[in-house]
Amino acid sequence: MQEETNIPRRDQEKTAGLISSFIDEKVKESQTSGVVIGLSGGLDSSTTAYLCAKTIKSDKILGIIMPTITTPSEDIEDAITVAEALGIEYEIIHVDDLIAPFKDLCIHTKDKGNIDHRDIANANLKARIRMMILYYHANDLNRLVVGTGNRTELLVGYFTKYGDGGVDILPIGDLYKTEVRLLASQIGVPLEIIKKPPTAGLWAGQTDEEELGIKYEILDRILYLLVDKNLDANEIAQKLKISTNEVLRIKMKVTNSQHKSEPAQSPRLIE
Repeated sequence: MQEETNIPRRDQEKTAGLISSFIDEKVKESQTSGVVIGLSGGLDSSTTAYLCAKTIKSDKILGIIMPTITTPSEDIEDAITVAEALGIEYEIIHVDDLIAPFKDLCIHTKDKGNIDHRDIANANLKARIRMMILYYHANDLNRLVVGTGNRTELLVGYFTKYGDGGVDILPIGDLYKTEVRLLASQIGVPLEIIKKPPTAGLWAGQTDEEELGIKYEILDRILYLLVDKNLDANEIAQKLKISTNEVLRIKMKVTNSQHKSEPAQSPRLIE
């Protein structure tokens, strides 16, 4: 039946309460004084900021906006809107000047590096520099870095290892992207942010769905059936009326990206 392919609807008010309590609990456990969060002006970071503000005093939340030359101006404006609506302190730190020196440092890759790989390396560099900025502020203020990744991104590896994946807690990490949209509506995230095409802003015109090659609505249903319901690829394809190859492509992403969510491994030498 059709309903079997859909992610079950959550009680949004209860979900918001559970996540906010989780944030408060982790701050107290760590004996830190608050949180630092990267504000992109997008759905995930805005929703996470609103959830933080439900339980932590506004003067204990620092939002950092970290645009580059490829960041749309409306994203910066939306990030500021979120910070001001929540009454939290925010800073704007442009990261292009921090990225530039790496082009001179990486002499070895100029002649031998693959162009496609270099584009990925440059995109990941942005995310890793942003992580360093967040942790610098968090360490200086004795606060936790709050991540904004959702379950969809975590499962398919759509994040940078030690970049936006380098955080202390992931409040919306158990929510699929489509679930984040529903929760955002419940807690008052501005509608224009909820409706915006998701983008990491790593290069001009980039969107998540174009890079992933699939709409989030379909991707989430594939992941739900694949991971939560443990169905095989053929059965999922039949239920969703899509090709088996598409399901297998997503399954491969899940398998190949598992290392990004696990601690670094070392050899077992005990006999």
